[in-house]
Amino acid sequence: MRWSLPNILTILRLLAAPGVAVMFLYFHRPWADWFALTLFISAAITDFFDGYLARLWKQESKFGAMLDPIADKAMVVIALVIITGYSGMNPWLILPVTLILFREVFVAGLREFLGAKAGLLKVTKLAKWKTTAQMVAIAVLFLGTGLEHLEGIARRGMTWAEYAQAVSAGDADPIRSCGMRGCSSYATWVGLTLIWIAAVLTFVTGLDYFLKALPFLKDDKK
Repeated sequence: MRWSLPNILTILRLLAAPGVAVMFLYFHRPWADWFALTLFISAAITDFFDGYLARLWKQESKFGAMLDPIADKAMVVIALVIITGYSGMNPWLILPVTLILFREVFVAGLREFLGAKAGLLKVTKLAKWKTTAQMVAIAVLFLGTGLEHLEGIARRGMTWAEYAQAVSAGDADPIRSCGMRGCSSYATWVGLTLIWIAAVLTFVTGLDYFLKALPFLKDDKK
């Protein structure tokens, strides 16, 4: 393995994946949410630079090509598990997350079965857009969970209507409210929309990989 900067960035991204979960182990919320969000975004940025620098400096390697998709999948899977847990098991989140996790396991198993032939299943531009959509959605959802925790502290058990009245009366901090609804609800709504878009892209790319692999799955004629 060459210790080039692109490979180091990829390794750091892989280590950042469990690091996101560690934030919730060592820090109290909402600090854990903000640290996890910062770490996730920083790691996601390296996903662009490691490949870009490797091509620019002609430092592409088999190690980097192998580790890059693993790091991406580790980041996405671990982050989605954390967000699903802290979202109160929202079914509108569970459904797309289930589809994403199913696809990742299915494609990983497909590539393992194909072995050396798996190299024929090249990563498509749509698959790269899929990864980008997943990471943007996860970042927005992390923002939503952090804001929701803050708003829960600020509301002190009040409903949104009661909280809005308290804000109008000057008895509550208006920074944590977006009108009659909490800012977290808007972040969560945007995040859910993005994760559904990512789930659709995930399904389409998974189906594309399967169709391309079909010729290699046929039994040999005797």
